Amino acid sequence: MSTPYPTAPAAPAPAERSAQPARAKAHRPVAARVPLMAQPRVQRVVYPLLVGLVLIALWQGLVTAMELPPYLVPSPLLMLKTLLTDWAALGGSLWVTVKITVLAFAVATVAGVLISFLFVQSKRIETALFPYAVLLQVTPIVAVAPLIIIWVKDPTASMVICAALVALFPIISNTTLGLRSVEPDLQSYFQLNRATRMQTLLRLRIPSALPYFFGGLRISSGLALIGAVVAEFVAGTGGQGAGLAYQILQAGFQLNIPRMFAALLLISLTGVALFALMAWGTRVALGSWHASENSHD
Repeated sequence: MSTPYPTAPAAPAPAERSAQPARAKAHRPVAARVPLMAQPRVQRVVYPLLVGLVLIALWQGLVTAMELPPYLVPSPLLMLKTLLTDWAALGGSLWVTVKITVLAFAVATVAGVLISFLFVQSKRIETALFPYAVLLQVTPIVAVAPLIIIWVKDPTASMVICAALVALFPIISNTTLGLRSVEPDLQSYFQLNRATRMQTLLRLRIPSALPYFFGGLRISSGLALIGAVVAEFVAGTGGQGAGLAYQILQAGFQLNIPRMFAALLLISLTGVALFALMAWGTRVALGSWHASENSHD
């Protein structure tokens, strides 16, 4: 018994051919639109703001309900009012503190990176000098700042040095750790191709150290602000060169507690702005290739 040859399927009619793309589009899965509040970028902004608003509302409610006097705890509304009325003095002091912080942060970054490059060239150099970096970190800046202010005649330069010493160690430790954290296979590959120390540093160690380096920048930016405020407390400079720390001291002597809280608010907002700026720089530098900035968890 003979089996018939399989016949080719009949070509669809023109009307049926025109209906096939429409059916394919109809069955194509449509990407679900993510709600606005479910987006990670929005959550990083909205959630902290909501917590802050709740805390401010509780603060205002407690001060009003307990009828606390302003010289003990001022209300948030009084603090904001004082910030606006005294902005002429507080704004100038904010600029002085920010200037010292930025200069100290720049000095600490350059010095920390150069010291890390020196450490990574030889394990013996790192072993001999790294304990002194730790000693510099654990020494209270309050004890060292008066000597620096006496030795350095310029008040701004002395305060920049004090703040830079506070912000230096995280950059040294993180950058050195990053320069050392190189995959052994890649290091062997560079050695196999007889790469020089400079080629290995520029093309292997520095790209591997960037996540650690930016992590150190996030920490050091806040420490530079703390060091600047502490240096201003020790220096006690007034007049046009007065920073926010001097405004806090003066407000404390005059029992002007709302003004003190307004200056503290400016210092806190400056620290948050510095951290946000470093976080943005990290995303710009690492967001396209490093896993720490590509994770959506």
